[in-house]
Amino acid sequence: MTEPSKVLHIRNVGPEVAESDLLQLAQSFGVVQKVVMLRAKNQALLQMQDVPSAINVMQYYTTVQPSVRGRNVYMQFSSHKELTTPDQNGQTRRLPAEQELLPNRILLITIHNPLYPITVDVLHQVFSPHGFVEKIVTFTKSAGLQALLQYASQPSAVQARTTLQGRNIYDGCCTLDIQYSNLQELQVNYNNERTRDFTNAALPSEQSRPGNSGNNIMGVSLLQSSLFGEGGHMYNMGTGGPRPGGFQQSGGHPALGMNSYGQVAMGGASAAAAAFGGVLPPGITGTNDRSTLLVSNLVPEKIDADRLFNLFSNYGNIVRIKILHNKPDHALIQMGDGFQAELAFNYLKGVTLFGKRMDVNFSKHAQINPSPDTSDFSSSPLNRFNRNAAKNYRYCCAPTKMIHVSSLPADIALEDITSHLSAHGTVVNAKIFESNGKKQALVLFESEEQATEALVCKHATQLQSNTIRLAFSKLASV
Repeated sequence: MTEPSKVLHIRNVGPEVAESDLLQLAQSFGVVQKVVMLRAKNQALLQMQDVPSAINVMQYYTTVQPSVRGRNVYMQFSSHKELTTPDQNGQTRRLPAEQELLPNRILLITIHNPLYPITVDVLHQVFSPHGFVEKIVTFTKSAGLQALLQYASQPSAVQARTTLQGRNIYDGCCTLDIQYSNLQELQVNYNNERTRDFTNAALPSEQSRPGNSGNNIMGVSLLQSSLFGEGGHMYNMGTGGPRPGGFQQSGGHPALGMNSYGQVAMGGASAAAAAFGGVLPPGITGTNDRSTLLVSNLVPEKIDADRLFNLFSNYGNIVRIKILHNKPDHALIQMGDGFQAELAFNYLKGVTLFGKRMDVNFSKHAQINPSPDTSDFSSSPLNRFNRNAAKNYRYCCAPTKMIHVSSLPADIALEDITSHLSAHGTVVNAKIFESNGKKQALVLFESEEQATEALVCKHATQLQSNTIRLAFSKLASV
């Protein structure tokens, strides 16, 4: 094993993990002097104030699995004793693997977990309080959604990075990871929702002459974009979504009081209301910060983690589910954030499932720790809110008699669908329709209880080799 060092090496650091998340792992054991994110390797280096503090961190996490945003990370002592080392002239020299670019007026911004559309206007609203923003370009690379933002002066860029690094544009999502770019000047050719030169309003909105697409990528010259690799593509998002008022600390809890600009900070209620078109559903506050639910009065013989996932994933992403051994009619369900947990609590409390009235309450546990008897759904492709989250929020409702079925085979017959679902209740009516070239169906049951059972049992099942998806529909008739 590597000898103890005040520098810790952390592995499995995903793109959603911010510096502030790693600080929270270690800051209770001593002063954290520096955190260096090695994004290309999904690793990080964290330097404590002294070796004893680092030893305390390592000793604690030998008995407790460190976890950040639902992801297990792994620690060991680094072979480096310091994150900087003197050169032959006695000057401080950065280690090559840990090199950070020197302060520059151009920032390279990576937005992790972008559940809402991030346009030039959104970024301008976020960054302009720190100085005059001259130019912005958005694009996607392997790291995800990124942007280059040029200030009129270097001090403005330094202040913005210091203030905004690791913070969320919206509650619980759109986390900012800000580094200095090595570009000297950002060239922008078009003014639109993806690229903007705020010093030149006369630029066209799109390329006007055909045949020149090889010379530019999203209005950035190839000379500049090559610094970030080849093959960039536009981030395909609309212009809708909530407007960023204040900013949230990464971690998903609504900010309170005033933000650093003296404006009212935007909490979960504001972002949530925007997702629902400006008005929250009855009973939803958008301010809840408890993401784990305790569900009871279940039927142990008919319920398991997958079936609970099928039901609760209608209201948010599922992180983990644990059915209690000593109380098999109880289960803990950890949702993606407090807002999603509040939706599930509001819409599912008192719902009848397999003949019993289900109780849903907020748990005293902040999260469900990984264990052999815990089902982990954090990376499940069946989670519904990784894409089009705002759209999915608007579809949320209490269980209804109507089930919407999607991901159907192209040549499916109506009889195949009703036969697949009718074991769970009486199908009153059904129809197949096509949307965006894909077959979908509406199936009306005799009661909400029957429809709920069908969704719980048949969501994500196979129908003619297709994995079908079921959701409650607000439509009253087929």
